Amino acid sequence: MAASQPQSDRWQWENATAGALAGFATVAAMHPLDVVRTRFQVNDGRVSNLPTYKNTVHAVFTITRFEASFGFYYGLRGLYAGFSPAVIGSTISWGLYFFFYDRAKQRYSRNREGKLSPGLHLASAGEAGGLVCLCTNPIWLIKTRLQLQNPLHQTRPYSGIYDALRTIMREEGWRALYKGIVPGLFLQVSHGAIQFTAYEELRKVIVDFKSRKSTEKSGSSDAVLNSIDYAALGASSKIAAILLSYPFQVMRSRLQQRPSSEGIPKYVDTWHVVKETVRFEGVRGFYKGITPNLLKNVPAASITFIVYENVLKLLKLARTD
Repeated sequence: MAASQPQSDRWQWENATAGALAGFATVAAMHPLDVVRTRFQVNDGRVSNLPTYKNTVHAVFTITRFEASFGFYYGLRGLYAGFSPAVIGSTISWGLYFFFYDRAKQRYSRNREGKLSPGLHLASAGEAGGLVCLCTNPIWLIKTRLQLQNPLHQTRPYSGIYDALRTIMREEGWRALYKGIVPGLFLQVSHGAIQFTAYEELRKVIVDFKSRKSTEKSGSSDAVLNSIDYAALGASSKIAAILLSYPFQVMRSRLQQRPSSEGIPKYVDTWHVVKETVRFEGVRGFYKGITPNLLKNVPAASITFIVYENVLKLLKLARTD
């Protein structure tokens, strides 16, 4: 019994490592669409310091061509604005998420013969999402502000992560680093809970189906599922999560915008965002940028779970050997 507990603890770092590598691979591949999505989310049509884009393709073209005339930073490199905090945030988020999620599942599975109900999967994912949000909100705020910098901004642009952090602390105080935390918590808890619960339940269905078709019965799902299965599971669970939780993401992005040159924020709080969005844009305003978001996150989720599951397999094999 004493020997099994340290072994259980050792698996924690392996889940965290697999999650962190998965997060890094995802950001590196999909970041330009993240920039486009963020710019769509905050553009309510009533401001003059944000470019207007017709669609995703037009946004990419405008950033790389039109904004390039204002300097290299706003050109092709503009598609990777906020890349450093995105890498840091995603790597930390996924690492912590898989760590907290696995710990929660282990805690809930005690005295249940290792089997969890959908409700407990939901609780595990929600708990992990809330903890991750509290740890990473300052990183996402800096990423959002770097992504929104463009030639039409009247304030001095941040030169990087450190300059952004220093300027925010000096001009707005440490509390500004937690702007958008309320919709962020709702987003992380609901999005993660929906995605991981859907992933786990669909995973069970596919494992049962493939096990029944196979002549060799395997007690491990690792031996039954392949990368194509992980890609399909990641994509389908992500679509469900995006459709249900996307409005919270729009609210968070709008709250995290940089104040005007006079120091006045565009939105005061979450309820102010809701009222103004409904008043001027209707329900559709809560789904601005969802096309680049789907283009980014559906394949990104596939990449994430392929990397995560395969890295975890390798770590398990290394541990066995």
